[in-house]
Amino acid sequence: MTLALPPADSRTVAGRRVRYRIAGDGPPVVLLHGIGRTMEDFSAVQEALARYHQVLALDLPGHGGSAPLDDRHTLPTLATAVAEFLDAAGVAGPAHLVGNSMGGAVAMRLAADAPERAASLVLVNSAGFGREVTAALRLLAVRPLARLLLRPHPAIARRTERAIFHDPAYVTEARIATALAAARQPHAPRVMLELVRSLGTWRGVRPEWRAELLDAVAALDLPTLVVWGDRDLILPAAHLAYARSRLPRAQGHLFRDTGHMPQIERAAEFAALVKRFWTRPGAAGPA
Repeated sequence: MTLALPPADSRTVAGRRVRYRIAGDGPPVVLLHGIGRTMEDFSAVQEALARYHQVLALDLPGHGGSAPLDDRHTLPTLATAVAEFLDAAGVAGPAHLVGNSMGGAVAMRLAADAPERAASLVLVNSAGFGREVTAALRLLAVRPLARLLLRPHPAIARRTERAIFHDPAYVTEARIATALAAARQPHAPRVMLELVRSLGTWRGVRPEWRAELLDAVAALDLPTLVVWGDRDLILPAAHLAYARSRLPRAQGHLFRDTGHMPQIERAAEFAALVKRFWTRPGAAGPA
């Protein structure tokens, strides 16, 4: 197994290396991955959406091939880093912000902190809508266990990938190799622990940042689509109902027989859904 990240572009932004891909022309779309992941989680969707949009995907700070921040890694510092990347890429106006898992929370934080940058939100099995989260992340808040669990070991990477997808056919050797390559970056454990401990405890996701962030996003009244996979083992699908209650004007969609990453397991359906949402914001589909 060759442990290397797939080829991508890179540039220096605010003195820090950022790994990214930009494809297509049209209204801008920004794709934001989850904790401990890379932009490869959006590869298929980026290709599909690039037929109609300029689609920007990047490794968040300290993830994949992007260098870590000098500051602590939190939702606000990640959102600021995304804004700096958009400036460097020449995206001055509002963009459609698409985030999976923690990336959804980053997208919401960016919209709340800089409303002029957000044309809409697409939140994919997003963090921020409930306390419940997989035990694997909660255990990282327990210091004696964290170092053991963050070892870049093939068995751990395979088990993590298996938890993400409902269909085991998506647990490919290429995805495991990418996960291991990202986990072997020397800064990866520190970044992961800073984020996990800023977002939650061994009991689950902290309520304080969730309440403040959702209040801020609700006040924006942005066109918002919240989607989930009904077999998600990381963030349960029950969070979709809470998302609809906190963001009552949001559209919702539940993918059947789908895990934590509908943008991979249901790539064609997902791309069609968001394209329809951006064209007719009230027509994304029922929860």
